[in-house]
Amino acid sequence: MDLRKIKKLIDLLEESNLAELEIREGEEIVRLSRIPKGMLSTLPMAAPLQPAQISLSAAGSPQAANAAPVAAAPMEKALPDGHIVTAPMVGTFYASVNPESPPFVKVGQAVKAGDTLGIIEAMKMFNQIEADVSGTVLSILVGNGQPVEFDEPMFVIG
Repeated sequence: MDLRKIKKLIDLLEESNLAELEIREGEEIVRLSRIPKGMLSTLPMAAPLQPAQISLSAAGSPQAANAAPVAAAPMEKALPDGHIVTAPMVGTFYASVNPESPPFVKVGQAVKAGDTLGIIEAMKMFNQIEADVSGTVLSILVGNGQPVEFDEPMFVIG
């Protein structure tokens, strides 16, 4: 695999919230792992911080890589009471159709089931995120242009 491709993968990993990325191209495997910025505070003080690791191996002759210790799960932020709308896919969240348009919803706004809360761009496709309950938007947990992961909390509706 070309070194330029590996550098691009490292940049992609740094820009995302992913802890690990593995790409297979033919018999070559590139695996990148890191400690996400949000998990830094959840590590015990005795655990040494390790930089991102890259391990390359051919499928026929796997090489052992030193694995970084990974915390069991990041501590969840305290969410307001209410119905949580989660991301149905991995992608980039957008609060409005375009930068000049107002956001679909604001905190304190009343919504009905089926109202559009935002959109997620995944693989050049724009997918509407709709409210599955009626109520008031209590909290918007993701920012415009922020990458989201599957099942990540996005909105709280009360």
